[in-house]
Amino acid sequence: MFVCVVTISQEGPLRWTAWREGLEIGSLLARVRPDQRCFLLHRGSSDTRGLLLDAALGAFEGDLYGEVDEADADGLDDLCARGFVVHRREHHYLLPTDPGRTGLAQHRSPTSLTFLPVQKADADRWRKLDDALRQDVPGTAGWRNDPDRFAEETFGDPEFDPTTYLLAVDGTTGEYIGLIRVWNTSTGPRLGLIGTLPGHRRRGVALALMAEVFDLLHRRGRTHVHCEVDTGNVASDALMIGIGAERVGGTVELVRRRPATWDRG
Repeated sequence: MFVCVVTISQEGPLRWTAWREGLEIGSLLARVRPDQRCFLLHRGSSDTRGLLLDAALGAFEGDLYGEVDEADADGLDDLCARGFVVHRREHHYLLPTDPGRTGLAQHRSPTSLTFLPVQKADADRWRKLDDALRQDVPGTAGWRNDPDRFAEETFGDPEFDPTTYLLAVDGTTGEYIGLIRVWNTSTGPRLGLIGTLPGHRRRGVALALMAEVFDLLHRRGRTHVHCEVDTGNVASDALMIGIGAERVGGTVELVRRRPATWDRG
């Protein structure tokens, strides 16, 4: 009986690779985000996930996070069998860009509101706005962008679109009060973030930002925008449903907490 053996190798401190007959068939990458959460990202054949996790888990002392498609029962089982528990869930939506469907054409922007492309923004003020908005996004509390790399990494991202990443500016004070960013991905436009600072909410700023960018995308022939919304984020969920969101799937985020240590005195 011939058996194809899968071997696992560690490629540096944060990457593990699965091999079969000299060919890479899967990988596991540990990524530490700016909120200091460490995520394990699996790629490749699903039957390598468990082997890669077993090889990698012993290298970490802190909390670990993972994410699987809500329909991936095997992926969920692989993580749960190794001590991961469900932490939160996200809806995946398709948002129409046609103003006749979204109703955004009828939206009236606040009178003192102006829009600023991020290329023309003060990088430090823009970064601090991004940091502040992320504190209210489920799953990103504690996020702090690197002051020396934030703008450079944004502009250098191949999915960056300078026409669909705008800041909302209070025309009276000049304060940056909100932003929208839509990434130009290989599968179509993706809404990465839409947000407004607490003191400026319920004034229509978010809808004004969406109206501006979605109209541009519609004129380009882009019919839909992808986005993800935490299932517990009632306000964001209502915003997306209000402009005609269609649910097309979801993801499950899991966490494996650091084992408790006891001081025996």
